[in-house]
Amino acid sequence: MPATPDPAPDPAPHLVPQPVPLAVRAAAPDALPVPTAGGLTYRGAGAADAAAVAALQNAVLEADGAPHRTSEAEVRDELTAPWTDPAADWLLGVDAAGEPRAWMHAFTPPGDVRLARGLLHGGVHPGWRGRGVGREVLAWGLARARQLLAASGKDLPARLQTWAEDDAPAAEHRLLERAGLAPVRYWHELRRDLAEPVTEVTPADGLRLVPWAPDLDEATRLAHNDAFRDHWGSEPQTAEQWRRGATHHEPGWSFLVLDEHPDVAALLADPDTDEATAAALRAGEPLVVGYHMASRYPDSIAARGYPFGYSDLLGARRAYRGRRAAVAALAAGLRAMAADGMREASLDVDTANPSGATGLYASLGYVKASGSRTYALDL
Repeated sequence: MPATPDPAPDPAPHLVPQPVPLAVRAAAPDALPVPTAGGLTYRGAGAADAAAVAALQNAVLEADGAPHRTSEAEVRDELTAPWTDPAADWLLGVDAAGEPRAWMHAFTPPGDVRLARGLLHGGVHPGWRGRGVGREVLAWGLARARQLLAASGKDLPARLQTWAEDDAPAAEHRLLERAGLAPVRYWHELRRDLAEPVTEVTPADGLRLVPWAPDLDEATRLAHNDAFRDHWGSEPQTAEQWRRGATHHEPGWSFLVLDEHPDVAALLADPDTDEATAAALRAGEPLVVGYHMASRYPDSIAARGYPFGYSDLLGARRAYRGRRAAVAALAAGLRAMAADGMREASLDVDTANPSGATGLYASLGYVKASGSRTYALDL
């Protein structure tokens, strides 16, 4: 893996008009390019394709040396999300037997308020590589993402974005770069041996560690949106995005830290308190200040060959950093995974995380297992 550069900070400006409208900056084509490569037939997708698309994605992940797999349930959640039209925003290249051999999904997350993102997720079955399929499918995806950004009505800074495993074939990285995308962020997948004891951590005075519960889920979403406001490329998640991102959520491994007696007046006077949190405070709703949200991914466990737990989200509200809120929730989650018979704990971290997460994980015994990178083109 090449040395990680010092990335420029993501501006993530607040919602302000841009000098040139996004509808112009996006340079969206009137018509999408029509792929013809590989002897495949190209069409849109539907919910009935979930199982076949999951199998295709897993073949690509295995070939690219990825440490994870996807599931039919996850793909179905993506295909049925209200912000996507699978017939228009998905492209499948199917062979003569009707089996998908390539796919591309272009979408714009509905919660974006600082940076409008046109996200791409696609790939080509290893048996169909080297036939020009990837180049044509990527061109279609970039064009569709430009159309979606132009139609979004959001005059924001904008970015076309996708990702690739560090160990993916060099041709995949060259393909992205030739399309005008550049590696702008690097990520490490970290693992921790759960045979090693996990020290119990108590949050600072005035804060209480509790198990995740459904009636605290909305408060957890608000805490996450606050915690990640200063993280590169992060945008607020709507309630529907949050729900669909938790397909394999494991409640028993997820923990929260509450401030049961917050200084409401001070928080309401703080200009950094977002409107949704302010409304929740006025209504007397619980205030989650730290959280560890974990999942049990059965397909990834089967591929890895042993049981492990995955930490999807970890964070602390910015006003509560330094009060052991996040680390207490994480330690509780690790102890729960170990008690449940998991051999390892796993997570992904931005190598330039602004909150010092990389050092925290190292101190807790995590070590790097693999890496990936984000490719982007700013508009």
